[in-house]
Amino acid sequence: MPVLDALTEYEQQALDAIQSAADPQQIEAVRVEFLGKKKGRLKELQSVLGKVTAEERPVVGRRFNEIKNRVQSAWEQKRDQLARPATAAAAIDVTLPGVTLPVGSRHPIAQTIDEFKEIMGRLGFSVADGPEIEDERHNFEALNIPLDHPARDPLDNFYLATAGRTSDRPLLLRSQTSTVQIRVMEQTAPPVRIVSLGRVYRPDAIDATHSCMFHQMEGLMVDRGITMADLKTVLRLFATAYFGDDVHVRFRPSFFPFTEPSVEVDMAWGDGWLEIGGAGMVDPNVLRAVGYDPEEVTGFAFGLGVERFAMRRFAISDERGIRHFYDNDVRFLQQF
Repeated sequence: MPVLDALTEYEQQALDAIQSAADPQQIEAVRVEFLGKKKGRLKELQSVLGKVTAEERPVVGRRFNEIKNRVQSAWEQKRDQLARPATAAAAIDVTLPGVTLPVGSRHPIAQTIDEFKEIMGRLGFSVADGPEIEDERHNFEALNIPLDHPARDPLDNFYLATAGRTSDRPLLLRSQTSTVQIRVMEQTAPPVRIVSLGRVYRPDAIDATHSCMFHQMEGLMVDRGITMADLKTVLRLFATAYFGDDVHVRFRPSFFPFTEPSVEVDMAWGDGWLEIGGAGMVDPNVLRAVGYDPEEVTGFAFGLGVERFAMRRFAISDERGIRHFYDNDVRFLQQF
């Protein structure tokens, strides 16, 4: 049937022209030639359809519609493809050298914490963790801190205003990692030898050596016959392992509700001394609060400021001090 042959020829030529179009102008020219409604080749084929016999018209008409739809669809796909911008891959010159991406490193505080854990592990201490949101029993009461003690002043702690909606007991951000020693002793019979490292929160004025959020390492050792000599030995061994043999550490008498006797621990810093933490023998009331018998066991505890050790190690002694660790300044952090 000559009309069907003409339709087949039209389809083949239209598809070839669509495939060959290389830009939007060429694909538009293909539309005008093959799909134009006024004088395109499709219009010419429509005029031929009126000359076929009544018996041929259903077959030819169906074939005409099929070809028209295929050509129209192919043209639209090619038009959309040419309208899209060239992909980045097509613009890449593979002969150019690549761009080296910067590689980060662990934060100096995280590095310091890892080293603390490794040193205390060598001294026989295991690592324990605890929550940063605490209740008053673990943050104060079990640590022998009475209600009238200044450390319990709401202005000296970060109490959670929404805590009362879900609990009958006030909750706060822990002000010391000593809370972990209480949780461990509540669940563990002596002997105990643990350290806990993590964030603590106090509304301190921020300066070169203070921050409202900082990190502590809490140490606890409870067993028969533990003395202050054991505490001083552990702290000196730890400081020597971290700083080297030339470090100078001193102990000053002090007072903490949860230790008796208590000491402040200082290390040499330039021409003076920098306080790095507090320590002492665990108060008998603390031992009783967790079910230990102070007539049977004794123990020591200490809390050290991680940032201050890092400042001493990395010689950070300018006016910004501890704030360098939290400025997120890559120029500072990339040095470590």
